[in-house]
Amino acid sequence: MPGLTAPSDYSQEPLRHPSLIINAKEPFNAEPPRSALISSYITPVHFFYKRNHGPIPLVDDIERYCVSINGLTENPKELFMNDIRMLPKYNVTATLQCAGNRRTAMSKVRKVKGVGWDISTLGNAVWGGAKLADVLELVGVSKFSYCTQKGGKHVEFVSVDKCEEEKGGPYKASIPLIQASNPEADVLLAYEMNGEPLNRDHGYPLRVIVPGVIGARSVKWLDSISINAEECQGFFMQKDYKMFPPSVDWSNIDWSARRPQMDFPIQCAICSLEDVDHIKPGKVTVSGYAVAGGGRGIERVDISVDGGKNWIEATRYQKIGVPYVADSLSSYKWAWVFFEITVDILRNTEIVAKAVDSAANVQPEKVEEIWNVRGILNNSWHRVQVGVGRSSI
Repeated sequence: MPGLTAPSDYSQEPLRHPSLIINAKEPFNAEPPRSALISSYITPVHFFYKRNHGPIPLVDDIERYCVSINGLTENPKELFMNDIRMLPKYNVTATLQCAGNRRTAMSKVRKVKGVGWDISTLGNAVWGGAKLADVLELVGVSKFSYCTQKGGKHVEFVSVDKCEEEKGGPYKASIPLIQASNPEADVLLAYEMNGEPLNRDHGYPLRVIVPGVIGARSVKWLDSISINAEECQGFFMQKDYKMFPPSVDWSNIDWSARRPQMDFPIQCAICSLEDVDHIKPGKVTVSGYAVAGGGRGIERVDISVDGGKNWIEATRYQKIGVPYVADSLSSYKWAWVFFEITVDILRNTEIVAKAVDSAANVQPEKVEEIWNVRGILNNSWHRVQVGVGRSSI
């Protein structure tokens, strides 16, 4: 497209922070260390996880860059960055989470396919841009629309990114029109991240942000938007990121039997301790994140220091010194919640965390209960083994 190109190799990749844990170099996929992840409520851009499927696109000429909006609409358009910037700007604090977060723990039960992520394949940022609902009005789509006059029910986002999974074609995904045209869903065409222009890893010059939904639907390096009668038929919607029961493996999988995954489930993880940490006996601070999809709040985070036999409730917060209340007008409904509690640890043990969201959804106890062939949406209780008696590492 004019102004934006996808390189054919990895020779022009951007610089990345040296402390990132690299899971794949080409394409580049990396996550921050656990402790770095919760060092700040708003995740610094350099510590935000990197999830890519090909070489990072390059902007040749920002003045020529534009996004076409077409399909089943009365008034197709091409929008340049100035057109998008002239619309009201919104800042939305939202957590993006890869569907494969915590895949490594799932693969220990039975082998799965996918990047071997630990617990840090998510991040929380302030995204700035135009609401998609306002953009769609420019092409004749009213707010809160289920269907256009021409029969459009889904909004597809197409990237300039080229993917091996798409046989060299672009990455693409879609969401329902009712979600895209609903201003309260806060779907953005974002050009800023944490008050600065997007960098290349995170979608410069323009990307989609779909809060409360797995990161795979927040398409980067936006090329075009199409309003269609059916959901996107691309690889990442139809043959990936679907949740199958444990009985399904690669020998009997039927991709058409499941819908593409959208909202992510209730999730929490301990970030203040690495597995098999050795600590001094006494008081230990246990802290981490909790997040729920669909804009649901975090009602409770429970911690056990005896492997799940007994539980105590942790303190939750989004702003230091301000108590967090699920679904309060003062809370960020699309963003994670931090939790913290100080406990006494006197012997070797297993520390466990689980959360409950505002719809009373609870994390499942065992990975085995939710194992699936693609290794996605592992939201089982998070467990950390600690040893007591030696100096801290």
